[in-house]
Amino acid sequence: MSRRPGSRPHGQVRRSQLITSFGPGSMMDLPNHSVLIGGLDSWTLGGDEIIEPRLVDKLKDLFDPPLQNLKLYTPPADNDDPTAPQTGITAWQFPEWFITQDVDSEPRNGVIRARMLVHRRMLSKGKFIDDAKKKRSVVPVRFVRACRNGHIGDIDWYFFVHGGHTDCRRQMWIEERGTSGDLAEVWVRCECGRGERNMALAAESPQTLGRCDGHRPWLGALANESCGEPNRLLIRTASNAYFPQLMSVISLPDRNETLREAVEAVWDFIGEVEDAGEVKYERKKAKVSAALDGFKDEEVFAEIKVRRGQSAGAGKSIKQAEMETLIASKDAIGDDKPDGNFFARNLPRNEWDMPWMNQVERVVLVHRLREVMAQVGFTRFEAVSPDIDGELEMGVRRASLAREISWLPAIENRGEGVFIQFRKDAVEQWAARPDVITRGKRLLAGYEAWKGEHSGASKKFVEAGGMLPYVLFHSFSHLLVTAVSLECGYPASSIRERIYTIPEIGYGVLLYTGTSDAEGTLGGLVQVGRRIHEHIRNALEMGELCSNDPVCAQHEPANQHERRFLHGAACHGCLLISETSCEQHNEFLDRALVVPTVDHLGVEFFRSGGQ
Repeated sequence: MSRRPGSRPHGQVRRSQLITSFGPGSMMDLPNHSVLIGGLDSWTLGGDEIIEPRLVDKLKDLFDPPLQNLKLYTPPADNDDPTAPQTGITAWQFPEWFITQDVDSEPRNGVIRARMLVHRRMLSKGKFIDDAKKKRSVVPVRFVRACRNGHIGDIDWYFFVHGGHTDCRRQMWIEERGTSGDLAEVWVRCECGRGERNMALAAESPQTLGRCDGHRPWLGALANESCGEPNRLLIRTASNAYFPQLMSVISLPDRNETLREAVEAVWDFIGEVEDAGEVKYERKKAKVSAALDGFKDEEVFAEIKVRRGQSAGAGKSIKQAEMETLIASKDAIGDDKPDGNFFARNLPRNEWDMPWMNQVERVVLVHRLREVMAQVGFTRFEAVSPDIDGELEMGVRRASLAREISWLPAIENRGEGVFIQFRKDAVEQWAARPDVITRGKRLLAGYEAWKGEHSGASKKFVEAGGMLPYVLFHSFSHLLVTAVSLECGYPASSIRERIYTIPEIGYGVLLYTGTSDAEGTLGGLVQVGRRIHEHIRNALEMGELCSNDPVCAQHEPANQHERRFLHGAACHGCLLISETSCEQHNEFLDRALVVPTVDHLGVEFFRSGGQ
């Protein structure tokens, strides 16, 4: 919910949206205002604390210095009781420049539409009163300026129109001199007659907007910081105006309660051990040996580290700890409790073993899972996604959510899913083929072309060892999401992916639902998993032909004309899905690595027709 201090509520959003689309620093249109969502300092801390040690361990090291006492809280909920203390989130009015809604009645020099550009201080009760005493309704201007560090502010329109600093304060107009809506047809002029420029110039020549002053209006007054980056034109409602930096983990099964009690019983003897070898030494004592009977030294030492405050996955990447749990040899993983966080079962091979499933090693039905997602910061113009191990890069440029971070907003989603593990030897043999390596070089050339156009960008291509397997299973996942959504009862945008390419452990794909309400736990994906062989075959058949073939199949990643540098054979007709489902914002995709296409490259992992 967004409020202005001392006023009634002006809008409401779901709490999950407050760490995705409408987090601190994002722009939002309310019924009567356009606002900038305030930083965490202006949130009432009325949410519930979320306990997820493994995620907190990863998040606290992203800050300099590390935040030792970091906590996670849900965004504050609305309170419908008018007598209760006000809860919610402060939102600051932004931008402060407006244009009049009614069009100038006397077009000049063929101008189709002309509207007056006015500042908030020129308004009276939300209306602009012109020289003829006519009240004009206004709407926020759609152009603002921002920089790559996330700073944002109003455009200095007098500076822009006159090409530099000026004392002129005559009336300015925004004119649309065409019908296409292109920036080249949107002009800003001053009545003094000495200033006139089109908005395409602001987009093509950032120096016309001046240098960034480090303005951070979402953090309140006097929150500026030094910057000096070139200002860039930003359209308020554009998709590149706000990219939240999110990190998520899937809660692993609770540790063995019997082991926990055993370690607690002999803590005075083993509490100071430094490794599993010292645990073995302590077993020479009769009391310790009796208490730890049946447990391995490594298991005991892992429990000791948890008791010391280290998470069970300490030292491992986020996805490594998750995959180790998913491929556990037991038939059932986790506790089958109605209120449990994780429960999964291996699906017997005889229920899915088909010729086109030869590359599959294991299918796991995840009946229940809990995902915790937290926002660390945000960027503008370019998204910064977690890497293939689920980790956020340390030291990356991110705009702060508060002046002083002591907690981060987070949500927990409960859902279900299906995990598919692939044969490690089959993947390694495929990746070592000369024609596949050649295809990888073409994909890498596309990334290098993209990098040449995005100087200073932090996005990195997948490491050499996991490059092709990641692109392979990422593309396969998109095909499977589309195929599964046709029957599982969930829309494709509600199904999310998690790609595991860990050479030391193995390769797999987890499709799961994750919502903060009951929609993610209806059982549809588990039922899909029982017939996963049918859905995989449908996905492979769909991938062989795209409605945009042969153009799609023959796309060259480094092609300067198409400028789809991070795509191989991939487009909206085949692989691209909702970005809420994709962990890489629909990048690093190539269906030619999955199935044969009309280009007949011969680099596919699965054989033709799923045979």
